[in-house]
Amino acid sequence: MSLDSVRAFFAAHAPDIPVIVTPESSATVQLAAAAHGVEPARIAKTLSLRVGERVVLVVARGDARLDNRKAKAAFGAKPRMLDLAEVEALTGHPVGGVCPFGLATPLPVYCDISLKAFEEVVPAAGSTHSAVRIAPDRIAALTGADWVDVCQDVVASDG
Repeated sequence: MSLDSVRAFFAAHAPDIPVIVTPESSATVQLAAAAHGVEPARIAKTLSLRVGERVVLVVARGDARLDNRKAKAAFGAKPRMLDLAEVEALTGHPVGGVCPFGLATPLPVYCDISLKAFEEVVPAAGSTHSAVRIAPDRIAALTGADWVDVCQDVVASDG
């Protein structure tokens, strides 16, 4: 159902963006990078966070880590990751396939500025074997996301 909800989302809102299904798992940043032939940083991971009484989704580059101080400043409280059951119940997507598209529950979406380093990123698409290739600004536009700076600064590496 999750992959279907993402396909329906793109059919309705961005029919020019195909959902890519691979035989290889893309359940982790490393697996997704290998499956789609990109560097791990280009994988757009979706973090499911509880901030006080609110649940929010933050889409960030694959090699970024949440900065609790920045996140607390941006959201007004210290965030904590949701547990696996909460993630699937609220998003409708299994862990490893979580994305801001085709959600079971309307949730606020935020895009971390770390995504702006790339013209195209590869977020999951509702299953552990699916993704889309999309510009970060298009993610924000399609999901009504606000841009935030909640991740640690990424140290450039050669690999």
